[in-house]
Amino acid sequence: MRSQGSRWENIEVRLLEQTNYPLTLAAYAGAELSLKIKYDRHRFDDSTITRMLGHIQTLLESIAANPCQCLAELPLLAAQERYQILVEWNSTETNYPKDACLHRLFDAQVERTPDSVAVVFEDAKRRVASLTYRQLQQRANQLAHYLQSLGVGPEVLVGICLERSLEMVVGLLGILKAGGAFAPLDPACPKERLAFMLQDTQVPVLLTQQHLVESLPQHGAHLIALDADWETIASQSAENPASNVTSDCLAYVIYTSGSTGQPKGVMMEHRPICNQIFWRQEAFKIAETDRILQTIPLAFEPSICQIFAPLSAGAQLIVAPPGAHQDSAHILRLVNNYQITVLDFVTSMLHVFLEEPGVENCKQLRHVFCGGEPLTPEVCAQHTAKLQANLSNMYGPTEACVEATSWLCPRDSHPSTVPIGRPTANKQIYLLDSHRQPVPVGVPGEIYIGGMLARGYLNRPELTAERFIDNPFLQPGLGDLGIGNQGAMPLTPNGKTDRLEKAGTGFLRRSTGTNRRRTSHAGGGGARRHLDGSARCAKTGRQRQFL
Repeated sequence: MRSQGSRWENIEVRLLEQTNYPLTLAAYAGAELSLKIKYDRHRFDDSTITRMLGHIQTLLESIAANPCQCLAELPLLAAQERYQILVEWNSTETNYPKDACLHRLFDAQVERTPDSVAVVFEDAKRRVASLTYRQLQQRANQLAHYLQSLGVGPEVLVGICLERSLEMVVGLLGILKAGGAFAPLDPACPKERLAFMLQDTQVPVLLTQQHLVESLPQHGAHLIALDADWETIASQSAENPASNVTSDCLAYVIYTSGSTGQPKGVMMEHRPICNQIFWRQEAFKIAETDRILQTIPLAFEPSICQIFAPLSAGAQLIVAPPGAHQDSAHILRLVNNYQITVLDFVTSMLHVFLEEPGVENCKQLRHVFCGGEPLTPEVCAQHTAKLQANLSNMYGPTEACVEATSWLCPRDSHPSTVPIGRPTANKQIYLLDSHRQPVPVGVPGEIYIGGMLARGYLNRPELTAERFIDNPFLQPGLGDLGIGNQGAMPLTPNGKTDRLEKAGTGFLRRSTGTNRRRTSHAGGGGARRHLDGSARCAKTGRQRQFL
């Protein structure tokens, strides 16, 4: 360049590293180990990276302190974060009555409001019938005395195969007041499934309706048609029967769907289901002024809360006719005609309901519960635009006693993923790795559910022992731990799970091997749900196990 008359110029040169990866961790060895982390701010925020560096620091310090540890035993969580995830976000202990039974909650309400309307039924021809609390109690008592004369008592299962009707409600209460436990059989189910459940339960007594008798599979139970045989039943005493039922006695057996294999009969005692009813009444202020539409088929566990929460709070239970739960226009008509204040939906049906013309006129509707299917941001936004009612995302497997978690959808914002929320009263949620160690916030893990869960599986002691395990994180008075089958999820910094599950009084584990979901801490004690993974649940109480 000089030979051509040019001169040298000093130019400042800077090196810029660039990567196509959203997250890069580089390690530099020397007198000390240096780590440098680069991340895409569109994918990660500063707090997430700070938390991640803290986990790496904890890991390296553990290696230095004890280099002989197995990899699976090396901790990622600092003591404070571990305490927050395991204890603070699971601080759900609530002092509800421990000796409660379903039918006694109803009897206590009869004493308070004997002449108020308890249940209303409108049939397919729009003929309306109703019972006051005292009338419902008297009919249930008559049936209970009749069942006791047939040998029904504590721990005795009674089959109940009825369409939605007044007889269905009377039948449930009558079985419980006799001291027995009910096993719902959906008349709409395939005959093969009904035959399997009748064979598995070996119920000595089966309640039904006359028009369903011919459609039932072969069985050896004593058959009672509540409509055709009522004259005989009505000759019994209308006084409350005596029974030795306690809160530890069996209340019902409800079968799982069988989507991952053979259906399993989940045994639920009175105490867990009463706990759930107490929580729902307290959390959502179920009161005498409410009118709840009963739409969930009896063979699905959420129907139990849908029936007994209002009947133990003095509210009116409006029983929809058979098939109405699949007809959004029919539901809308019932909501308006009976001024319904509380509704339950699966996500797909809620979407269809919100598309009905005039749905925005349901001004008296104050709360909608959504469960059974993942709730989408689109449906949340659709609900907010159409209805003034609150919307709660409810989550829990059958083994978890209706709901394990709950999340109130905000009206002013809609997250990209709808969390399943935080654990309900007297339940705990744990997200663990394959070695059953808690995962950090934002890291997918398997769901373990603790708290008031099912007793186990009917006639499946080996599976019960496999699924219900001791809770390794047990706090005094909390019980065992178990695992669910709905997958693993991440937890966010405030503890909400994007998708979690919970069950019984122990530690429950349900792992399916196919169609799994993963979960991570979403923060504040809640969780998110993602695909790929398995689920876990936990159990409290008498050291029962369910994994």
